[in-house]
Amino acid sequence: MGAALPGPVSHHYESRRLRLHYVDWGNPEAPPLLLLHGGRDHCRSWDWVAAKLRDDWHIIAPDLRGHGDSAWSPDGNYTAAAFLYDLSELIHQHVAKPVTIIAHSFGANVALRYAGLYPAHVRKLIAIEGAFTPGAFIGEPVAKGVAGRLRNWIDFDRKLSDGQPRRYQSIAEACRRMQDENKKLNDTQARHLTTHGVNQNEDGSFSWKFDPYVRSRSPHDAKAAELDELWHAISCPVLHVYGSESWMPNPLTTGRMSIFQAARLALFEHAGHWVHHDQLEPFMAAVKTFLDEAVA
Repeated sequence: MGAALPGPVSHHYESRRLRLHYVDWGNPEAPPLLLLHGGRDHCRSWDWVAAKLRDDWHIIAPDLRGHGDSAWSPDGNYTAAAFLYDLSELIHQHVAKPVTIIAHSFGANVALRYAGLYPAHVRKLIAIEGAFTPGAFIGEPVAKGVAGRLRNWIDFDRKLSDGQPRRYQSIAEACRRMQDENKKLNDTQARHLTTHGVNQNEDGSFSWKFDPYVRSRSPHDAKAAELDELWHAISCPVLHVYGSESWMPNPLTTGRMSIFQAARLALFEHAGHWVHHDQLEPFMAAVKTFLDEAVA
């Protein structure tokens, strides 16, 4: 049924002088559902999920700052706090509350923070590989002390300032890079994600839409204990989703599941970090079961 309907409509909103983009899948009389992508991704990566849920939900999917068709931060500000502010403004301006959220990776981490700050604003939350603490999944030692963190940040951002967005001579070449990142993507998925994820340069080449500075790691993020405090304040049901082949540590293995008031974990076989791409049908079955459950 949903497949016969038109695609999403683009809109913009303002947050801290940035013009940020989101798509609206229609059905405004239905309950609100927000879809948040992860780092170096874009809002159209949710198209397969949105197509299966749009008949029952009013779906809004934003491009995070510095991603997709949203503006780049002039000063390269991509701290978790900045993304959190953007999310709060989107909900404040355009989304009815309480809202249900499905979010992936860094977007899920931001959504968990929002749900802890404003528990009454979130009805349910599905967090795909998002319950990590700063530095927990980067695969390198976390610097101790403010001096070490600041030096690491300066050194890393100086390297970013020297680089230029990579150019691909064709969509096909960019697709191959997309599939290198996630080898489970089929050709149709990779082309869709790539087509919506690149801009064409003046010389005819293609570059990813995301700002290279989104890779920057803030030296002043919340500490693990502070995130635990936020996570414990979340009052809505939370479904943590993880892939059995992912590199990301899940809250069961890290012992942090008990921090949440009402949470459970769904582990998907034959899936990596992008569970909603790698195992769409099983993922959607779990999503629908969770969303249909009554809220106590």
